[in-house]
Amino acid sequence: MSISAEGALPPACPSSRYRITHKTRYQYSDPVAICQNQVMMLPRQLPRVRCHDLQVEILPTPGQLGSHTDYFGNPVKTFAIETAHRELSVTVTSDVEVAATDFPDAERTEPWERVRDAIADATDRCWFEVYEFLYPSPLVAIESGFAEYAAGSFTPGRPILDAGLDLTRRIHRDFKYDVTATKVDTTAVAAFGLRAGVCQDFAHIEIACLRAIGLAARYVSGYLRTIPPKGKPRLVGADQSHAWLSLYGGTEIGWVDLDPTNACLVATDHVPICVGRDYRDVSPMRGVVLGGGSTALTVSVDVVPVAQGFSAAGRNNSA
Repeated sequence: MSISAEGALPPACPSSRYRITHKTRYQYSDPVAICQNQVMMLPRQLPRVRCHDLQVEILPTPGQLGSHTDYFGNPVKTFAIETAHRELSVTVTSDVEVAATDFPDAERTEPWERVRDAIADATDRCWFEVYEFLYPSPLVAIESGFAEYAAGSFTPGRPILDAGLDLTRRIHRDFKYDVTATKVDTTAVAAFGLRAGVCQDFAHIEIACLRAIGLAARYVSGYLRTIPPKGKPRLVGADQSHAWLSLYGGTEIGWVDLDPTNACLVATDHVPICVGRDYRDVSPMRGVVLGGGSTALTVSVDVVPVAQGFSAAGRNNSA
């Protein structure tokens, strides 16, 4: 399958371009008679993102293939295999260009209460689009503890982006990055109690804090380009999928992406793929199988810059 972008990023817009290869391999102890799956590793077209090419290879060859766009605007590939197999391999290769963002002065953005109230009383022209991201979702409950934690950053009258960045940095400081602390289905409440987790958990926690004070926040899945230590070779497949969040900052600045795992605004070393309420909406691959016995899963992600002059600071990431 090959998909080309409509148009291109403006020539004057600084950008970085990547070749991303995401390989997923399932091995089964017993034959699988039937499997049905959906793949959500397909880059979506966004104002600052262009997918120049996309290839999806599935082995064994599916008997049924389909494509659709989900409720949140994410492209989805579906397939079914109805012949016995002991192994399933899905490789998604994409050529993606990400433009730089001209961030506003955080201290000059409007007060966060004004953004909250404009959504609540429907005077914000985008209120209908963002309203659904105010509510609890399967992995992100809204509890008083989140509002209390958020209040340390969202003080009265503070500019919304300044407060959002402060919250992002506090989560980075106060929570331990620990790949053994949580699982893929860990809730924001559980991770908040543990004060530990990975990028998915940090994003869920910040989303819960923002929603708890009446601000719209959504989950973003994607990739993060990592840089090996000085003098060390880059390892193919060492990159992994990553997660962060978008805060709606009002009509003046729109959605702004924040990465609490790395305590930063999202730049061109982040490649957004899908958005949703939380991880449940955008998991890279999900499905059902008949048979199979025990399963061994292997995932490899490789993010290679293909534009000249690219450079980025190393970041933490997590599958």
